[in-house]
Amino acid sequence: MANKFGLDIHLPKELRLLLEIIKVENEDDFWKIREELFINIDWELFLQIVRHHRVHPLIYSKINKIDKKLIPAYVIKTLSQDYKNNTFQMLHLSGEMEQLSKLFTENQIRVLFLKGPVIAADLYGDISLRTSKDLDILIPIDDLKKAEKLLLNCGYVKEEFPWDEWKWMNHHVSFFDPQKRIEIEIHWRLHSPPWKEPSFNNLWQRKRTSLLTTYPVYLLGKEDLFLFLVSHGARHGWFRLRWLIDIDQMVKNGLHIDKIHFLLRDYQYHHMVGQALILANHLLNTSIDEGFNKLTTDKYSQKLAQRTLPFVKEMSKFNFQKDYLFLLKSKKQKFLFIVRSLFLPSTPDTETLWLPKSLHVLYFPLRPFLWAWRKTRRST
Repeated sequence: MANKFGLDIHLPKELRLLLEIIKVENEDDFWKIREELFINIDWELFLQIVRHHRVHPLIYSKINKIDKKLIPAYVIKTLSQDYKNNTFQMLHLSGEMEQLSKLFTENQIRVLFLKGPVIAADLYGDISLRTSKDLDILIPIDDLKKAEKLLLNCGYVKEEFPWDEWKWMNHHVSFFDPQKRIEIEIHWRLHSPPWKEPSFNNLWQRKRTSLLTTYPVYLLGKEDLFLFLVSHGARHGWFRLRWLIDIDQMVKNGLHIDKIHFLLRDYQYHHMVGQALILANHLLNTSIDEGFNKLTTDKYSQKLAQRTLPFVKEMSKFNFQKDYLFLLKSKKQKFLFIVRSLFLPSTPDTETLWLPKSLHVLYFPLRPFLWAWRKTRRST
């Protein structure tokens, strides 16, 4: 499977069929899918791939229009149930999202919803067409303690966070409500340092109001959202097609290309945008505007795209973590990453040597020795 960018990888027949169904825009498009693609399909594997890529609601909405003789009845029934379950989940999250927006606003906390139902409604016009397991919220770091207190008073439980006193090393913390079965990620940055990003005030100035709820719910501006979703997908190796479909949908909905190029001066995600557009074009036939040519013809962007294709094929989120993530970084970020890895404490340090919270400062001078100890243990 090769294209104009020179990408090449052999994809399983089940994944190729899935990609063809995703590309369908209307009922007439189904006649363009070659009938032989439906022959000798391992339908159990097909369902596994659909669920892994979190595209079951979208796939079900499309195969409803197809000749039912081509797909086994049990496959359609399974996807139908998955679609219903997801719709209930998204309605559940939508209600909580509106309540949280009201709670935070009434307590003078500005809040931007990064993902969840608000994104499904914005991108697809229908919350049932996208999946989401939790709510991601961005707030100013100065309001973090106040937000934590509000959530705890509402019944949420905070995750164990060994480096609570060093928030500059992280970018979010999770809360879970055992009664509602809802998880919330509170972000004070879009991404962990040293990745560059606009200030919260700049993001707030460009915010939009969702039409999904009665009480105002705010989300990122269109171009900010595009760059956030690009960087999120890139850092996860695009191992779920759902993220690429989001990019495809945003391109179809229309983007202000000049604004994106302007914002890239703050974000510095040039290679990741090029990678995302190349992959979307290669796998989903996403049309790429000429204004993005400089990004998509960049050799490094093409290298990153080729590197990512096996993650899509293998349905793995573990094989790329170290060397791939290092490739994504700029030279300056690589230098800062090495310094951080060598000298700043991390969770493995607490697992190697437990210290009470009052002595956590000792992890800084001990970091090189704890790192060397783990390396020695692995080699023996």
